[in-house]
Amino acid sequence: QVQLVESGGGSVQAGGSLRLSCAASGRTFSTVGMGWFRQAPGKERNFVAAIRWSGGTTLVANSVKDRFTISRDNAKNTMYLQMNSLKPEDTAVYYCAASDTVVAANSRPYNYWGQGTQVTVSS
Repeated sequence: QVQLVESGGGSVQAGGSLRLSCAASGRTFSTVGMGWFRQAPGKERNFVAAIRWSGGTTLVANSVKDRFTISRDNAKNTMYLQMNSLKPEDTAVYYCAASDTVVAANSRPYNYWGQGTQVTVSS
């Protein structure tokens, strides 16, 4: 089992920045990929970014490509999402997820999920 805990969410004005963290614990040695997803009220959960835990591969959704950066610190078992130039449409609950098999831009391979952290961007 892998436990994931997100932090760093909050409220910010449009154009502002936030950095989300996802701390992993448990059987992290089996982790291949980790990702960020988000879900706005009344909408489905969407892919934001993903990273290979061992390094070398990142995937980022086109909608955030020039504004969000995913990274990880293996020594701290933590993944990050730096979000710049935030827009009201970025408002959502952000979830981190871990996969034992792949790095993917869809939720299906991710078998561990955090509880989510709220990000609210006001105009």
